[in-house]
Amino acid sequence: MAPTSAPALLWGGRFTGAIDDLMFQFNESLSFDKVLYKADIQGSITWAKALRKLDILSDEELHQIVTGLQQVEKEWEEGKFVINTKSDEDIHTANERRLGELIGPAAGKLHTGRSRNEQVGVDMRLWAGEQLADIAEALKGLLSVSAARAKEALPILMPGYTHLQRAQPVRFSHWLLSHATFLKGDLQRLEGVRERVSSCPLGVGALAGNPFGIDREFMAKDLGFRSVHPNSLCAVADRDFVVEILQWASLLMAHLSRLAEDLILFSTAEYGFVQVADAYSTGSSLMPQKKNPDSLELIRGKAGRVMGQASGFLASLKSLPTSYNKDLQESVEPMIDCIKTVSNCVRITQGVLATLTINGDKMKAALTDDMLATDVADYLVRKGVPFRQTHHIAGAIVRKAEQAGVSISALPLKDLREISPLFEEDVAQVFDFERSVEQRSTYGGTSSSSVLAQIAAIEEFVAKN
Repeated sequence: MAPTSAPALLWGGRFTGAIDDLMFQFNESLSFDKVLYKADIQGSITWAKALRKLDILSDEELHQIVTGLQQVEKEWEEGKFVINTKSDEDIHTANERRLGELIGPAAGKLHTGRSRNEQVGVDMRLWAGEQLADIAEALKGLLSVSAARAKEALPILMPGYTHLQRAQPVRFSHWLLSHATFLKGDLQRLEGVRERVSSCPLGVGALAGNPFGIDREFMAKDLGFRSVHPNSLCAVADRDFVVEILQWASLLMAHLSRLAEDLILFSTAEYGFVQVADAYSTGSSLMPQKKNPDSLELIRGKAGRVMGQASGFLASLKSLPTSYNKDLQESVEPMIDCIKTVSNCVRITQGVLATLTINGDKMKAALTDDMLATDVADYLVRKGVPFRQTHHIAGAIVRKAEQAGVSISALPLKDLREISPLFEEDVAQVFDFERSVEQRSTYGGTSSSSVLAQIAAIEEFVAKN
């Protein structure tokens, strides 16, 4: 390959020698930042309008530039844009080069007073803002599906677990809403991230500001930003919004991964609580009986990918000197990949939950009387015995039942009274799983009334956001 000619590059005027071919490939970002084409064109059209306000462009030149940029956008959308592999380093140079081919010398005025340092920040923020708004809608959809499935499954009881050991009976709906509550928090945090992403750096120049008195407030408003970035030196180096996106996404993916892990376990033959639909499963190349929940396993795996991107970019960012450095190019690819990954995972999770088969009979069969040991202790609390004492009494009952090889509900009343004379005939009422969950009716509990209140709260939250 011949060396790339320096004058073909936007910055080539300073150089007399050609750039090394490998260096050009090493330096380019168009292979991944081309997805920003629409945002880049939006920013350039607004910039052209602001230049017209300063009389740097005439009406005719503005018309040529806007029309030309719209044609460039159409070429990208139709897959007809031809990349110049010798000069198109990034989406900015590619679009400007093509604009010049379409409209001639007027294109050369577009970059007046503008730096790629600010341009890339604008493009990233515009693109990310649009994508995050889309993810917010997807999260609302996931919450709505969770609420709908919880309402549908309200009568179903299942074992609640701590340490992966059966603990107390709960409603399946309550379990599902526990995950929905995490996701609700993710959606609330996302709004804060979106606000800070929506800060416009356009008009800050390479680092020192704009010398032509460009109207930054106009440009921010025209592009739909919520605020204007307050410091030019900071603005060109500011990738805190990328860090926030990656860190927010890491927590969201941790929550999706925990939900996926539960569903993977619950879909095994050992549990049999749920079955993942064929649309979100795959088979084995060797064992024809297999049905694997690969959708959920991929979500669990991709959580690590996103978390790695967050820690990796922070490592790139931590020691940079003031203002723009090319290291910051390493913010673009992980941001794009992270957002795509998160968007897909939220939608796949919604599909899995919407089509999930819920096996209430299997869950009911997994309930065991020893899970009501706390209810036995509560029975004695209501008779005035201190809980620490009732806890020991209930433990003794469990031990006696194990020694006798029966469930605690099968122990005769006389055996119970040997442990505590306060047991009476009405203790039999304790051994009722439905009664147990219905007693937990405080706010956030697993009773039907409490679960319905949780469902209503999620529905209201989705409607208002």
